[in-house]
Amino acid sequence: MSIIQIIGLGAGGEDDLTVRAQKALSEKIPTFARTDRHPIVNELRKNIDIVSFDDYFEKYETFNEVYENIVNTLIEKSKQYGKINYCTAGSPYYGDIVTKKLINEYKNQINIIIIDGMSFLDKCLKLSGYADYNNIKILDCLEADEFSFDVNSFNIITQVYDLDIASGLKIKLMEIYPEDANSVIIDVLEEKIEKVPLFMLDQEKNYGFSTYFCILPIELSRNRVYNVDNLLRIVKLLRGPDGCPWDKKQTHHSIRQHVIEEAYEVVDAIDNDDVDNLVEELGDLLFQVVFHAELGSEKGYFNFSDVVTNVCKKMYFRHPHVFGDVKADDVEEALTSWEHSKLKEKNLTTYTDNLKNVPKALSPLSRSYKIQKRAAEVGFDWSDAKGAVLKIKEELLEFIDEYNKGNIENMEEEFGDLLFALVNFARFEKINPDIALNKTINKFIERFEYIEKNSTKDLKQMTLNEMDELWEESKFR
Repeated sequence: MSIIQIIGLGAGGEDDLTVRAQKALSEKIPTFARTDRHPIVNELRKNIDIVSFDDYFEKYETFNEVYENIVNTLIEKSKQYGKINYCTAGSPYYGDIVTKKLINEYKNQINIIIIDGMSFLDKCLKLSGYADYNNIKILDCLEADEFSFDVNSFNIITQVYDLDIASGLKIKLMEIYPEDANSVIIDVLEEKIEKVPLFMLDQEKNYGFSTYFCILPIELSRNRVYNVDNLLRIVKLLRGPDGCPWDKKQTHHSIRQHVIEEAYEVVDAIDNDDVDNLVEELGDLLFQVVFHAELGSEKGYFNFSDVVTNVCKKMYFRHPHVFGDVKADDVEEALTSWEHSKLKEKNLTTYTDNLKNVPKALSPLSRSYKIQKRAAEVGFDWSDAKGAVLKIKEELLEFIDEYNKGNIENMEEEFGDLLFALVNFARFEKINPDIALNKTINKFIERFEYIEKNSTKDLKQMTLNEMDELWEESKFR
């Protein structure tokens, strides 16, 4: 097996080379360098031949092509000579994509020996003067997107090679940072530090392979874009000693109704095709989830991470047709797979257990729908919708009979049976009973509003016939 020694040249002059690196470089084997621009390379050339890959950066259009071809060349040369050196700036473990590719893709084909050096990151951090080591995030400029950055951390961004990259980086950052956010451009090798506001990032001309860009944390209130971590922090502050008196008093039980209300408001936004409102209502619903998670965390029962972990595990478990070896070629097969996995997960040993597992907090219409659907899955169902229609007629007659008898208690029971039969028919016709009833409610309000707006007198002074006339008129407007 051929050998590639990957040598970290460190973040300074020749004196900063490690003893191991000096020993490896003294071997009489072909030596390659990622770039000539590291000052040590020219010093080393006084004693050894070094082939640079600088021309690859001009030859190929994208960085992916550059690194892929450097790797291919190194593999080829190692097989040709048996053993070669590859020199990279700083530490091979930080920011060198060639090293990453060799380790991840060729470790079973090539014997890769890493000879470490002082990383650019170490020196960058030293030059920045930033000392909160628990609040640092390191990002590769070429791989990061706008979701990678944490505006409340000290972000160190590598691979800012030239003005074009800096300009693209600025565009990404200004999506989430204020334009005057404090930032620092650091040339690690030259130990040059320049403080600039974010909008000036692409005005600096002296970018190179040893340039790092750092952007300081901003106050939470100045965020342009927030993430879940920010929301968790906000809720914790609301519940903290200096938080909101109302938020501090709440419990799981005191705000349980809010969860239901926010869920219905989400549905309402969907039904109205109101995208802007949907964004707002989904945020309100997410706030409820985070708030309950914080309440659980304060008691030591669970936290938000537990909530996320649980749902992720559930999705993996209930989708064996995606993450496992179960086959599901259509929607019906996928649903069957889901239900089977759900029964197994919840240890529901009987079909009745599956019915009982439908949440009692659901609206009665939704609960009826779900229970009927689960019963139908084991064959307890009409063969077609005609059976459901006949059942509606039967229950309606029984209700009318009890009504004529004036038996209030039996009327209630028969009314429930009638509603249950109507929901069953709705299920056959794939009608969501909650949505259908809400549409009727909204229609009623609209027609009632028409009556009020078009009446020449107060509604309380109108006769039912007068109201009914306007009601009928509203149907044709």
